[in-house]
Amino acid sequence: MASPSGSANGGIIGKSNKTSFGKCTVTSKTSSGSLTTQPGTTLVNTVVVAGAGGAGGAPAAPEHVSGGGGAGGARVVTCISVCGATPYTITVGAGGAGGPGGAQGSTGVNSVAAFPSNPITSTGGGGGGGGPPGPNVGASGGSGGGGSSAGGGPGSCNKGSGTCGQGNPGGRGFDAAPPGLTGGGGGGASAAGTAGSPPSSGGPGGAGTDFSPYVGNVGPTCSVFAGGGGGAKRTGTQGTGGAGGGGAANSGSNGVAGTTNTGGGGGGTSAPGAHSGGAGGSGIVIVKELNKASGVWSMQSQMAAKQQGTWPRFIASYTLDYLVVAGGGGGNGNRGGAGGAGGYRASGYGPSPLQGSALTVEEGDYTITIGGGGADKGSDSVFSTITSTGGGAANNFNSPACSASDGGSGGGGSIRETTAGGSGNTPPTSPPQGNNGGTALPGNPMPCAGAGGGGGGATAVGAGATPSGGGAGGAGAPNTILGPDTSYAGGGGGGGSRGPSYHGPAPGPGGAGGGGRGGGAPSTCSVAGTTNTGGGGGGGADSGHTPPTTGEGKAGGSGIVVVRGPSAVTFSSNPGPAATMSTHPGGDKIAKFTASATLTVS
Repeated sequence: MASPSGSANGGIIGKSNKTSFGKCTVTSKTSSGSLTTQPGTTLVNTVVVAGAGGAGGAPAAPEHVSGGGGAGGARVVTCISVCGATPYTITVGAGGAGGPGGAQGSTGVNSVAAFPSNPITSTGGGGGGGGPPGPNVGASGGSGGGGSSAGGGPGSCNKGSGTCGQGNPGGRGFDAAPPGLTGGGGGGASAAGTAGSPPSSGGPGGAGTDFSPYVGNVGPTCSVFAGGGGGAKRTGTQGTGGAGGGGAANSGSNGVAGTTNTGGGGGGTSAPGAHSGGAGGSGIVIVKELNKASGVWSMQSQMAAKQQGTWPRFIASYTLDYLVVAGGGGGNGNRGGAGGAGGYRASGYGPSPLQGSALTVEEGDYTITIGGGGADKGSDSVFSTITSTGGGAANNFNSPACSASDGGSGGGGSIRETTAGGSGNTPPTSPPQGNNGGTALPGNPMPCAGAGGGGGGATAVGAGATPSGGGAGGAGAPNTILGPDTSYAGGGGGGGSRGPSYHGPAPGPGGAGGGGRGGGAPSTCSVAGTTNTGGGGGGGADSGHTPPTTGEGKAGGSGIVVVRGPSAVTFSSNPGPAATMSTHPGGDKIAKFTASATLTVS
């Protein structure tokens, strides 16, 4: 009997196997030009990273230090429809130049993937603040640049803002007496830049994002892109660059440039001598083709596809419950308001008004981001399509234009500048992820010394301060996804005043769910938000109190992500130590993450 047509190359695929699949290719564009897809390709994943901002420069005079450059905006869009064998225009943005002398760093250039069905533009990162002559503020962009020490006194908000869905704000710089001058770190794709910490250190740049689940390990940092540049310190510890190509700050020499083709922000600089900030790293565009050529395939091609891991197979899906809590915001000192709780989003195991819908996901890899608790605003936590927003910082020393007090839950008001609390559920989600912060009691005229408002919590607003003391933090939400009934996302307590001779000496209590207590008389220090609860940090007491540490506000607690699924699912984590895997007595599988990692669902 004659052999079937095509047997010379090993046979053909039968009708039941005619499908769209194929040889995935990944193309990295490190300079502008065109990209032509393979014949038959209809879908692509695309990562677009813009050029980062350059750091600010430092003047010859030793009074001031500069802020780090903000990372280039970073976006991933999956399953974009394309036509096979078609060229598409790709623009890769250049990094911004570092500011010379005391100038602000330049903003990075946008990157663009011009797919007609879904054009993607990522915004260049903001330059870091310089100065003087400045401008001393960090510029806004994909991620915002960090503020310099110039203009970083009370009432300032000298950091740049990030672009929603692309990056985060930079950190604030501080104009403290030498040697306490510090610059803020530039914002990164997954975390805000850290404020400078006088007198000890410049602010580290915010961390970038790991895009390897979407395009594999590509580029000089294995698909971790868009880290912020470090802020400078006159003496002491310089701010480090954020993971994903961010450059470190230097003292007495130029700042370190962000890594080429990562969108990493440039590092700041300081005296002695006039120096330039580090340049921002250029961007990158990565395209992964997801399929190729439906129809008849030879056995040779089948085997090649199997070896490449692109042969079609049944993709299982699972319905998963989740708990996603962001990092809590920080409290501020001097009868300061408390930090707001990190945003709380959950399904299935918490109070019914706050329950969202469970997620149906396909087996595969999912990036888990655990938001850090902030001395300023907390950082976001992320699982799949669920993003919980970092808690707002206390509204102390912030101008009304500074949005750091808004967040998952809002920070409490303080006696200086802005007594109103920040807004919760910002940006809005349904169900809401948090509540507003409480109002401060002004401290003048004497003898009323005032007190700070409590930070908002997941289930309640932060209480306003009263003549009796600082406002209580809003209560968090109880949740049983891990088995025991545990509360998360409590607001911090507002700070009181220095002693019984003043009205309002008592500190405000933290809200249930990890909110830290405020500081107050007698000699009571504020308390940080509890780790892995998203609790807000407590506000400090009057800075004139003895010991002086009672005047300090504390940072918010880090966030947490928990995923729970049926007995048929398998969870694993890379790196392994970031997660704890367990099986509920009823058979459900549980993955608890206390650090950022990749979750594999199979």
